[in-house]
Amino acid sequence: MTPNWEDDYEIPAEIDLTKGKWIRNPFVQDFKELNLVSLENDVKAVFPDSESVNAALRTLIKAAGAVVPEKMKKAS
Repeated sequence: MTPNWEDDYEIPAEIDLTKGKWIRNPFVQDFKELNLVSLENDVKAVFPDSESVNAALRTLIKAAGAVVPEKMKKAS
């Protein structure tokens, strides 16, 4: 299991969260819709941007003969 920074973090006692006015972060939905992955440094050196990663993965998908659902296909 990957350690989570929240597991070891404690809110200092001088911070009182019981009296504050809470608002929902308006950007949360934007981040939920993102599909992000983290690349290792050696991979980043070869694929510096999203376009190059996507092109390589599409080539791999075609070479492997994987079936891509019609709704997922992009016009190339």
